[in-house]
Amino acid sequence: MEIRKGQKIQLNETFLTFRFIRPQSALEIDTAAFLTAGNGKVAGDEDFVFYGNAKHNSGAVIHKEDDSVDIDLKKIPPHVEKISLTATIYDAEKRRQDFGMIRGSALKIFGARGEIASFSLENFSIETAIVLGEVYRYKGAWKFNAIGAGFSGGLAALCNNFGIEVKDIAPAPPPPSPPKVDTNRPKVNTERNRGNRDSTTERKPINMGRNSSNINRQHEEAPPLPKKIELRKGQKVSLVKRGNTLGEIVINLNWNQRPPQTGILSRFTNRGIDLDLACLFELKDGRIGGVQALGNNFGDLNYPPYIVLDGDDRTGEVAGGETIRVNGKFADKIQRILVFTFIYSGAADWAEAQGVVTVKCPGSPELIVRMDEYGSSKRTCAIALLENVGGTFSVEKVIEFYNDSEQMDRAFDWGLRWTTGSKD
Repeated sequence: MEIRKGQKIQLNETFLTFRFIRPQSALEIDTAAFLTAGNGKVAGDEDFVFYGNAKHNSGAVIHKEDDSVDIDLKKIPPHVEKISLTATIYDAEKRRQDFGMIRGSALKIFGARGEIASFSLENFSIETAIVLGEVYRYKGAWKFNAIGAGFSGGLAALCNNFGIEVKDIAPAPPPPSPPKVDTNRPKVNTERNRGNRDSTTERKPINMGRNSSNINRQHEEAPPLPKKIELRKGQKVSLVKRGNTLGEIVINLNWNQRPPQTGILSRFTNRGIDLDLACLFELKDGRIGGVQALGNNFGDLNYPPYIVLDGDDRTGEVAGGETIRVNGKFADKIQRILVFTFIYSGAADWAEAQGVVTVKCPGSPELIVRMDEYGSSKRTCAIALLENVGGTFSVEKVIEFYNDSEQMDRAFDWGLRWTTGSKD
């Protein structure tokens, strides 16, 4: 079965193998699994299964030498609600590598009788880490959610997001008579504080350094991120975190006013187009809603929903257009945001509007989403979807047209009740 991004499937077998498949490439890919509780964090370092901690103490998750991950659903501890499967590029920044260099990769799920499902992974650019998918508990049963969202920061950023402190340092010199190891898959030093593990005990950071005598590490500066990225439809790019939080996210819509006409009928035809920028939001606690000028729902930056609309440009002549701001300090409280626009007045002429949305966040490239699909007479357009992945947001270009906001709501399974509104 081919599954798509965002699709959820029931897991009917109890013992499964998840394998990251890719064409031959010089990139060195590492997979990992994070066993998390309801708060999205691991309970301890042992709930991080990777090349340096290959087997969970419950036996539920095993990381194998071919980078596949075995999961025995019957052995998963009661405190674990979700297992996030990830892939990262080792030493990506130093080697100037990213997942945009790989085409034709997929995550395949195998059961006792062979392959169960395949999830193609595409449309990456500057990302160095991917959340491939999630095995999660739902009403006593286990399901799989195809995520396929990437972001920058590599394995260390993933660990920090899931509650693991990482210290990436060079490994200590080997002892005089070291045990035999596989030099093609160097191991990491995973020394941990195994004393009293109560809540007051300070954990030692995991050393993510690998014995890399067979790898030519050149200590060169990481390449600068591109200043701008113009997204293709369906492409996802994740915003870059600085430290533990995101900066303020600024989402701007600008469009062109229809060229003025002259003549006796000009007073009837020079109406232009009034585009309104708006968004739907879903918070982690389940609350949903919208931020838009209709109904004066302008939002709030420091209180739920932590999103605000800065005004309403009715003509397209305001140089700054319309802007939505998202408080990145509260990113962990926001599940997803759907940015959309609708024609409040004027003809549904998207070609003349030439709308452009930009997404800016400190430390991240400026993301550009052009409304470059014309010909639709429908008055509402879903522009971009921001989803919380790894404590940051992946930004996906959508550009889909709908008759109204209610139809768009149903397409994205939001669940709001809609009534006719006015700005007057």
